[in-house]
Amino acid sequence: MKLLQIAVTSLVSLLVLLILTKLVGNRQLSELNMFDYIVSITIGSIAAEMATELENPERPLVAMVIYALVSIIFSFATSKSLTIRRLLFGQPVFLMKNGKLFRDNFQKSRLDLGEFLMQCRLAGYYNIADLDSSIMEPNGKISFLPLADKRPATPEDMQLKPQKDHVFINVVLDGEVSKRNLKTAGWDETALRDRLKREKVSLQDVFLATLDTDGEFHLFKADEFQKDQNFFD
Repeated sequence: MKLLQIAVTSLVSLLVLLILTKLVGNRQLSELNMFDYIVSITIGSIAAEMATELENPERPLVAMVIYALVSIIFSFATSKSLTIRRLLFGQPVFLMKNGKLFRDNFQKSRLDLGEFLMQCRLAGYYNIADLDSSIMEPNGKISFLPLADKRPATPEDMQLKPQKDHVFINVVLDGEVSKRNLKTAGWDETALRDRLKREKVSLQDVFLATLDTDGEFHLFKADEFQKDQNFFD
């Protein structure tokens, strides 16, 4: 009986955790600020406790809801007040500006020079002399601004006017037709089958087929990959 009760409370805690996560907002771990990270860990811990709480499972449930509500309230408050946002989440700190490193800000950010140089390399800057500025963001990530003559060239720099990119819509996935996507692209199954007939391909042999907003059709057949072609072996 107890095992059944544990199974039920586990499922309930998981369901409640999912609902609260959706209400609070589902962001990647790397995008969480310190407050959200603490709240997330706490709610997860309470959910685990609720799964094995047989006598009074409503107590951890109430605690989970309170933590989630506090998180939602603070999220709303920080969106309205810059002061509260800076108080809870901190603010960006210059580690480097105009080619100069700030030792005090490194200490303030609890960051040593070796880790900073590693982050520079991970961002593709092996020579910090190529950098103009660097900022420690409130979420713990470091952003970099290269010198003007070291940044990647853009079409605007080269006075080019590239054509506008188009969003591709998947109309066939592993032999299955998406009627909704076909309708979005302005096609129907008859038009799709006519096109496949012209390509001399049957539907079951189509691994992926896409359409862009201009009606351009791209087809990828489900060809067998021969073992002797695998040069990674």
